[in-house]
Amino acid sequence: MENIYNLIMNLIGSASELGILLDCLLIVVESIIPPLPLGLFVTILFVNYGVLIGFFLSWIFTIIGCVISFYLFQTVFKGLVDKYVRKNNFANKFISLIDNIKFSDLVIIISIPFTPAFLVNIGAGISKLSIKKFLPAIILGKISLVLFWGLVGTNLIESLKNPISIIKVVILVLITYIISKIASKKFNIN
Repeated sequence: MENIYNLIMNLIGSASELGILLDCLLIVVESIIPPLPLGLFVTILFVNYGVLIGFFLSWIFTIIGCVISFYLFQTVFKGLVDKYVRKNNFANKFISLIDNIKFSDLVIIISIPFTPAFLVNIGAGISKLSIKKFLPAIILGKISLVLFWGLVGTNLIESLKNPISIIKVVILVLITYIISKIASKKFNIN
């Protein structure tokens, strides 16, 4: 992991002004292509541009990537899923769970740092989930996720050994959950 980090840091550093664009583009692509490490790209932005700019750029471009992925699966693959996959009883039950997920539950799933974003995007895209529910959930959920990867991700191994870091993540997720409950009631998002 350290070798990959050094390689990407050298690539971004050598690109000078284009380095920030490259990192932001990689964050967008990560929402569509699963093996790319979001935590690494967010950490690079935090290290190179500070907490405020690093957070803002990571948060915005993560949201953009998730929305692109959502629309890609909603427009290109939803018809195939409805035609072939929904015939399978197990798959249909799984997709129905996504169809009827509560807003606050969706926000929590998104805000957990180790939830694969591409699976959430695919599931939301092939289900009957509306963009009116998906977009606010992404906007809220990605706040704690980006903060986790930016602040804790800069030294992941030490953070996992230190229970205080884990407690901070749990508190971030809890705050996100509370905000999602308030937003759900205020804007009638379920």
